[in-house]
Amino acid sequence: MNRIWTRTLRSSAPLVALIAMFALASCGGTSDSSGGSAGSGSTKLTLVAYSTPEEAYKELIPAFDKTAAGKGVGFNTSYAASGEQSRAVEGGLPADVVEFSLEPDMTRLVDAGLVDDNWNQNEHKGFVTDSVVVFVVRKGNPKNIKTWDDLIKDDTEVIEPNPFTSGGAKWNIMAAYGAQLEAGKSDAQAQDYLTKLFDHVPVLDKSAREALQTFTSGKGDVLLSYENEAILAQQKGEDVDYIVPDQTILIENPVATVNESKHLDKAKAFVDYLFTPAAQKIFASKGYRPVVKGVSPPAGIDFPTPPQLFEISKFGGWGDVNDKFFDPEKGVVAKIFQSQGKSTASS
Repeated sequence: MNRIWTRTLRSSAPLVALIAMFALASCGGTSDSSGGSAGSGSTKLTLVAYSTPEEAYKELIPAFDKTAAGKGVGFNTSYAASGEQSRAVEGGLPADVVEFSLEPDMTRLVDAGLVDDNWNQNEHKGFVTDSVVVFVVRKGNPKNIKTWDDLIKDDTEVIEPNPFTSGGAKWNIMAAYGAQLEAGKSDAQAQDYLTKLFDHVPVLDKSAREALQTFTSGKGDVLLSYENEAILAQQKGEDVDYIVPDQTILIENPVATVNESKHLDKAKAFVDYLFTPAAQKIFASKGYRPVVKGVSPPAGIDFPTPPQLFEISKFGGWGDVNDKFFDPEKGVVAKIFQSQGKSTASS
């Protein structure tokens, strides 16, 4: 991460944290095994996560409460765009457990001394769920969208969140760029595709969840999104279908405990629980691809393997990717946004 990017984040972090603390207090995202507010004798953990796993945690937290390790543990929860949440915790938002959309948001907290640098030393490298980037379309796919080229047709409107706030947006962009390389295009041609793609993006929501809400409200022809978001939308009765493109990226979502937790043993017990088959089944039921071997999705959910599935390592890893694509002043995406009058603001 370059110095300009680091200064920008740290200068805004206290304000982001203050806003997030007010949001956490006002939303009252609390879970307790008794079904009411946690008593004074209960251990209280705060989970700060990116926007999309909220539905999974609505089941995971009560399930953990029923285990021996979770007895007497209550939770405060906060969900928002991954980058915003990471900056908020860096700036002082209290947290015991954090889950983000992508590794750099965790690395920020490692660099700040808030997360141990060995957070990724378990057999799953600290990633609690997987997913892939998909195309979410209207029911019946009226625009017959099947490939990345279909997204840049003249009459196609694409919904995509802002990569300077949303981790999901970064995954989408790297899926789009990588798909061009997989098709034999050059780096310059792949960057040109991104320019054309954003010509079709009318609005940049802060998070993947907000982008989904924009799409299901009726705007756009196709939404770039996590596979799990598409599955959840269908489960909620939205009239959408989704296509897993032949060329797409493997999404890996990190989780860790925060060093400053006053209940670090319970926080670690909760993170350990998230890697159990029981917890992974709950994640799978919400459309996430489990990371634990032997855990199958429930009936009605299929996780096909795209023929040209690639990982972020294809581009040198997130350090190189953030420098090249997401520097808010000099990156590939910033230059595209500047040429199109789009904002690179991170808050």
